[in-house]
Amino acid sequence: MKINSMYRNSYTSIVILVTVLVSACSTLDEKPNDPNYAPVAIDKLIPPPARGGSLYQENFGVTLFDDHKAYRIGDIITVTLNESTESSKSADTTVSKDSDISMANPTLFGRTVSGSGYTLGLGVSSENDFTGSSLSDQRNSLTGSITVTIIDVLPNGILKIRGEKWITLNQGEEFIRVSGLVRSEDISADNQVSSTRIADARISYGGVGSLADSNRQGVLSQFFNSRWWPF
Repeated sequence: MKINSMYRNSYTSIVILVTVLVSACSTLDEKPNDPNYAPVAIDKLIPPPARGGSLYQENFGVTLFDDHKAYRIGDIITVTLNESTESSKSADTTVSKDSDISMANPTLFGRTVSGSGYTLGLGVSSENDFTGSSLSDQRNSLTGSITVTIIDVLPNGILKIRGEKWITLNQGEEFIRVSGLVRSEDISADNQVSSTRIADARISYGGVGSLADSNRQGVLSQFFNSRWWPF
């Protein structure tokens, strides 16, 4: 029974280790042309057929008084990244408790009760102290720009955007990915919108290559520093 239990524990440890290795490798597998950030399909850019010989085409009307802000599927919008977050948290806890219980030696008929040189007095004393403190401080900042495309227009007029930018350097590649929802009113006349105006925003910045790999923990280090390591 002990041998079977030992084999079972070893098998469980191997499964956990393999799972961590696979998950770690999957997070490093970043490549361009991710379909989740790809431009809109070409078939959606085909103009609708003419109706009844009219010159007006739905969603393709242009007037002399309208600006050229993006509002159709396939149009291009430039997102200016103005992300800055700062968080700070501290906590101090102090708990103290003192207890003291004493009982005098009993007397009987005015004389102290004792036996064999020992008295029957009782005394109990206890003291508990706990002090804890924690401090967390984090700052993040991301600036720049990325041009994305409109992939869908919701029934209420909200624009769904997404896109990615890859920059190839001499020691690797860096990428920025953005997706979310934008109101047409928040788009400026030159087709720019701040990242702080994007709803349900998903903004990712990272890199691949030798420089990014050297700044990342190894697979075994990730395992030993994860919650799966029991010690």
